[in-house]
Amino acid sequence: MKILVTGGAGFIGGNFIACALRENRADEIVCMDKLTYAGNMHTLSGALKDPRFRFYRGDIACKKDVEEVFRKESPDAVINFAAESHVDRSIAHPSVFLKTNVSGVGVLLDACRKYGNVRFHQVSTDEVYGDLPLGGKGDAFTEDSPLRPSSPYSASKASADLLALAYSRTYGLPVTLSRCSNNYGPFQFPEKLIPLALTHILRGEPVPVYGTGENVRDWLFAEDHCAAIRLILQKGEPGRVYNVGGRCERSNLEVVRALISAVGKGEYTFVADRPGHDLRYAIDPSFAESLGWAPKVPFEEGLQRTVAWYLSHEEWWKGILDGSYRAYNKEFYGSKR
Repeated sequence: MKILVTGGAGFIGGNFIACALRENRADEIVCMDKLTYAGNMHTLSGALKDPRFRFYRGDIACKKDVEEVFRKESPDAVINFAAESHVDRSIAHPSVFLKTNVSGVGVLLDACRKYGNVRFHQVSTDEVYGDLPLGGKGDAFTEDSPLRPSSPYSASKASADLLALAYSRTYGLPVTLSRCSNNYGPFQFPEKLIPLALTHILRGEPVPVYGTGENVRDWLFAEDHCAAIRLILQKGEPGRVYNVGGRCERSNLEVVRALISAVGKGEYTFVADRPGHDLRYAIDPSFAESLGWAPKVPFEEGLQRTVAWYLSHEEWWKGILDGSYRAYNKEFYGSKR
C-alpha cells in the first residue's frame, strides 16, 4: 500500500511514519508537510534514509500543492495528521486554524474524489466533544456523544469531521475518523504539557501549571495511537468514527509531579488559567477495541520512555527552543522545491 501521510514532520505523524516503515516492509510512505513552526525535518531523519519514503513540502489548503502530490504518487490511502493543534494559539489566531483544519481537509477530500476515490482517514481529537465534570465515575465520551467544542481549535476539528463524514455519505468516499485522547511520547513539540514540563525541568525552570492543575486528561502513548490508526485503515468501516483512548485519566498536576519524580528534580508554579479551559476528557475506546486493538504501553512505562528520549535527544528540543531547527528545515528543503 502507498500511504500519503500529511503533517508527517509533526509529532504523531512522525511517529506513524517511523512505525509504518519499521513494521510494514511492503508499504511505501509519501509525506507532505508545510513545515510550519511545528514541523521538524529532524523528526524524519530516519525515514529519509529509507528508499520507501518520499517527502514533499506543501500546504494541504493549497489545491496546487495537493494535486501535484496526487498526480506524481497516486496514493492508495491518505491519513491526515496535518493540523494546527495548540489551543492557546487558536485563541490568539483562530483564522489560521480554520484555513488549515477545515479548508485544508476540504482540499484533501476533493483530491481523493478526483484521483480515484482514494481511501481517506481523518485524525481528530476528543476535544470535539467538549468536556466532562470533574470526579465523574464511569462517564466517558462515546462515538455518539454530541459535539460541543470549547475552543477555536476544537471547533475547527469538529467542522472537519462533519465535512469528511458528509463526503462519505454524499459522494460515497471511503472515509473513516479517529478521535484520540491526549498523546505523548518522542518528537512532541514543547508547547504541549509533557514536553513543556520536561524542557522546563531540564533547564532548571519551574513548570507553569494552569489554574490549580485539576484539569483531567486521558493519556495515550503515541505508538499505541499509531497502531490504532493502522488497524482502522485496514479494518474500519467507511463512514464510521472510532474513539481511541488510553483508559488512563490523570490530572495535569499529577502528570507534572510524575515527571518531576522521573527526572529526580524540578518544581512547578501555578499560572492564570486558560480561557474556556475544559475540565475533563475521558474516552470510551470500546468500538476501536472491537477491531482487535488495545493500548499496550502503561502510562508509567510510557512516561519513563518519554523522559529517557528527551534526555538523550537534547539537540532536538534545544534546537526548537533556540529556533535553529527552522534553519535546518530551510537548508534541507531549500533546493528541493
